[in-house]
Parts: sequence; C-alpha cells; structure tokens
Amino acid sequence: MELLENKILSEGRVLSGNILKVDKFLNHQIDPNLFMEMGKDFYEHFKGMGINKILTLEVSGIAVAFAAATYLNVPVLFAKKSDSLTLSDDVFSSKVISYTKHKEYDIRVDKAFLSSEDNVLIIDDFLAKGQALNGLMELCKQADAEVIGVGIAIEKAFQEGGKHYRSLGYDVYSQAVIEKFEDGKVVFKKD
Repeated sequence: MELLENKILSEGRVLSGNILKVDKFLNHQIDPNLFMEMGKDFYEHFKGMGINKILTLEVSGIAVAFAAATYLNVPVLFAKKSDSLTLSDDVFSSKVISYTKHKEYDIRVDKAFLSSEDNVLIIDDFLAKGQALNGLMELCKQADAEVIGVGIAIEKAFQEGGKHYRSLGYDVYSQAVIEKFEDGKVVFKKD
C-alpha cells in the first residue's frame, strides 16, 4: 500500500535491533485518514470471504482493526494483555512474547465472544517473528473458530513470521512489506 509505505519513509525511524519506530502515525499517535484508507484496503482484499469477526491484540492493533471492521461491518474483538476486574474467568488464554518489549504476556479473550461460529480475520500492526500472531491463532484454535485470513499493517519479511504462516496455507496480506533495513533506511520488498 503506497500511502502507508510513503508514511513510513517520511515519518518512520529505524532503531537498533531491527526496530521500526512509527509512533508518529501508527502505534502511539494515530493518523485517522491513513487508518481509514488502510481499513478500506483490508476490506478490498478480504471482502466476500465470510468474515464475521476481527480479532486483534491490545493495544496497537485495535485502531487498524476498527478501521477494517468499519468497512467489513463486523465487530472487533481484542485479546487483553492486562488483568481486568471486568474480564470473567471463563476465557481462552495463550502466551505471547513481545519482540520489542522482550516480555511475555498472557493474552485472554472471554469465551462469550469467540466461538466455532466465527470466521475470523486477524489484524495486527506488525508481523516480525510471528509471536503475537501465534498467540491469536491459538485463541482461535481453542474456540474452534476458523481463521479466514491475516491482515498486517507492516511486515518485516526478513524475520520469517509471514513466510511461516503463508507456508501453512494462511492468506497473510501485509500492506507494507519490509525486505531489510539498510544504512538506517527502510527497503521495501518488490513483488
């Protein structure tokens, strides 16, 4: 998606450890016009596939999932990383290791919101090694929900997560695919 790629080039920053900082528009401050275009792009790719729910991970995936859900006209369910008095004990649970925070999280979804009747589109802001995606897939597996596809804003192709899930037969659609970081700059993968 050219609009997202241009935003990454103009406002993103490459940090040490293969980290791309996009907090000016994606995961700290949000550019609503960009997000709505991203939502429309996800809609164009996944429309007509019978999706009836979007699943994401709090916090950074919520806004882009909401934008896609607006076009697909389905609810957004987000897995919680933090304990909450409002979350019941009747949950599906999985573990996720954060690449950027070097921390393991227990993620949870109330069983009332995810079931075998759901055809799920998983959406997230980044795909690197696939740890977050693995945790979200595990929640769907526990619920016997079918994963129809995966929508990713930014994929780091050099970190193999996308390649792994594509090899398993999943439709992984990434809007910006980074081939590598070179001399502090982003190099996008060409088709």
